[in-house]
Amino acid sequence: MQKNILITGCSSGIGEASAARLHALGFSILAACRKPADVARMDALGYTGILLDLDDAASVTQAAARVREITGDRLYGLFNNGGYGVYGPLETISRRQLEQQFSTNFFGAHQLTMLLLPAMRPHGEGRIVMTSSVMGIISTPGRGAYAASKYALEAWSDALRLELRHSGIQISLIEPGPIRTRFTDNVNQTQTDKPVENPGIAARFTLQPEDVARKVAAAFTAPRARIRYPVTLVTHTVRLLKRLLPDRWMDKILSH
Repeated sequence: MQKNILITGCSSGIGEASAARLHALGFSILAACRKPADVARMDALGYTGILLDLDDAASVTQAAARVREITGDRLYGLFNNGGYGVYGPLETISRRQLEQQFSTNFFGAHQLTMLLLPAMRPHGEGRIVMTSSVMGIISTPGRGAYAASKYALEAWSDALRLELRHSGIQISLIEPGPIRTRFTDNVNQTQTDKPVENPGIAARFTLQPEDVARKVAAAFTAPRARIRYPVTLVTHTVRLLKRLLPDRWMDKILSH
């Protein structure tokens, strides 16, 4: 019997590349997208398209019910990958914009996971994987809202891992640095005349979605999945510096 994996944010980038890789490994993919046209495209690719808007609680509830129906309450894996970024100085971000940032990147993932756990727990196995970010490790000027949502996801994942430690369900975080996807094109910039951009040097370390998909596949297939999978030299370097350097030294590095 094929094992079922639900992937959110599947229309492009990391989600799309991960769906292709996991499907090639023999998993049955339920591909969740926000737009009906993308759902239809997922069906055409041989996946099972699921309509899901993480910012809409009713949509999350409906999608979870659909997944449980399709899988007969036997879901092996959940890849919480969907999300977007609100960029700009914190003083330019309204409460509503911050709420929407958390609604999509964090609250939706929490709601979806809790609704799907009953389709995983009884079977004594499974994987829940989250797309975090190097911004879940550090925060930089102009990315405070996005980083806050990823910091929250990291803390939530740590708690969930401990709460499910006897369930057979393994929890992993994927922590990409700069990846060449449509994410940057879809960022909500609060200052269009002063957009927050990656430094030019970041282009040297930018990888492809397929590089992330390899780590995602490992999180779903390794007998003992790693808790965190850093991706790109940027993330590996940041994790090391964060451990070694005083906070004020990190401030000097990150403020440039």
